[in-house]
Amino acid sequence: MADLHFLANPARFRRFSQRVLPSLAFATALMLLVGLYMALIQSPPDYQQGDTVRIMFVHVPSAWLAMAGYALLAGLGAALLIWRHPLAALMARASAPVGAGFCAVCLLTGSLWGRPMWGAYWVWDARLTSMLLLFFLYLGHIALSRAYDEPERGDRAAAILALIGVVNLPIIKFSVDWWNTLHQPASVARLGGPSIHPSILIPLLWMAVTLFMLFVLLVLLRTDTEIDRRRLENAEQQA
Repeated sequence: MADLHFLANPARFRRFSQRVLPSLAFATALMLLVGLYMALIQSPPDYQQGDTVRIMFVHVPSAWLAMAGYALLAGLGAALLIWRHPLAALMARASAPVGAGFCAVCLLTGSLWGRPMWGAYWVWDARLTSMLLLFFLYLGHIALSRAYDEPERGDRAAAILALIGVVNLPIIKFSVDWWNTLHQPASVARLGGPSIHPSILIPLLWMAVTLFMLFVLLVLLRTDTEIDRRRLENAEQQA
């Protein structure tokens, strides 16, 4: 907790991120190259889906990160509204477009995967519909945070939306259990253990870690940009 409190100061956070970013960017690029080799070349085609299963290596981690990104928004919103965390609003502004991007990738790859599996690019399935709602919640957060002349009012409104919208996350997670849907049930995080063969599970988890590192990298870069932008706005107001 002491470390997190130390990083709450935007100037300290920026110094920390500038030290971390070069190594993180190199590690992410290296992990991505290895992950693409494992996903596209090393892993075998599925006995039913053939090479179409390779879409999973991007689709599934993108879905996980889209949900994790929104949980992060809710946490940052709580930090802003309850503790007035000085960095929370800036990081939320930085995180929302990144999370929305992963959510869009999830929806796009899901449509491409659904066409050969279900015979349609889109169906109003519970999992798909709740994921689409998540994308709109991201867009709403981005719009609200920029809708006011006073940035603080926009940040508070966006934080409230993030806290309200977080109820959609368990709906996404358990929709395949609560309703009769076309979407397949959980194959990795399940009580009986993963139902995926290791030759596909290992590349999937590798890509999940890699895309998580990419998520962190993008959030750090965008947070630095938001800190600089806020400083420039404050300087213009004082001039």
